[in-house]
Amino acid sequence: MENLSILTRLDYTLMVVSIGAALLGTVSGALGTYAVLRRQSLLGDAISHAALPGIAIAFLLTGSKAPLILVLGAAIAGWLGTLLILSIVRLTRIKYDSALGLVLSTFFGFGLVLHTLIQRTGNANQAGLDTFLFGQAATILERDVLTIAILGGVALMIMLVFWKELKLLVFDEGFAASIGLPTRTLDILLTSLLVIAIVLGLQAVGAVLMSAMLVAPAVAARQWTNRLRLMVFLAGCFGALAGVSGTIISSTASRIPTGPTIVLCATVVVGFSIAFAPNRGLVWDRIRHQRNRRGLKTAADRLLK
Repeated sequence: MENLSILTRLDYTLMVVSIGAALLGTVSGALGTYAVLRRQSLLGDAISHAALPGIAIAFLLTGSKAPLILVLGAAIAGWLGTLLILSIVRLTRIKYDSALGLVLSTFFGFGLVLHTLIQRTGNANQAGLDTFLFGQAATILERDVLTIAILGGVALMIMLVFWKELKLLVFDEGFAASIGLPTRTLDILLTSLLVIAIVLGLQAVGAVLMSAMLVAPAVAARQWTNRLRLMVFLAGCFGALAGVSGTIISSTASRIPTGPTIVLCATVVVGFSIAFAPNRGLVWDRIRHQRNRRGLKTAADRLLK
């Protein structure tokens, strides 16, 4: 009976973590589509690293590890870091990539300093803050899943409400500005949605790898379609698939971290899509190339005859 109880708890924990990873993959994949299409893939990396000092400051101010409090702190820090990047690019001659690297390293360094100070305080409640650096999906609880579901659902609903405006911003920002759309406000809105997606995944994947959860599903989806609506849907599905498969694979063997396994599964999906997608896949492109060569050779033979 004791063994049965242990197995039941393990199965329940696996189900909770899988649901959380699937929700995270869906939200980050769908919203990451916009970052990929705008060629701002590394923005996710900057936001995730910039969120670290927000987590530390939220803990220092409240002494609580409640997910909502830490997520709020991470969101504020990530949002401020992103606004700082946009302001540097707009107000100075510093290029986007340079501003990105500057803000990323500064915020991340500040977060590590604060994290060290927290460790030296001897506060017994500090245990578990390391999960936001490297991720530990196995520690996801029901309340964490609920937080991901609520905040992620709100982010996706906002995306759908402003679907046309965000679509114009991504594909033709100049035209959007010419018809009177507030492009700067929309840019901040889209960045805020990305911040939400990233901070939700810090506990599961960590600040170091979270950008992959934004980029990989969207890159895979881009290989299969040229339509934004379908790309967003496929990216969400690929993200959920990576989350569930990574959780299951990591649970079958001991000492295999769940977060990195999820990222590796997402990478496998990207590799499969690059190879076998009908329109852009390397395999199908090779087949079409060989078919065209045979067709040209046949036509040349007929002309020679």
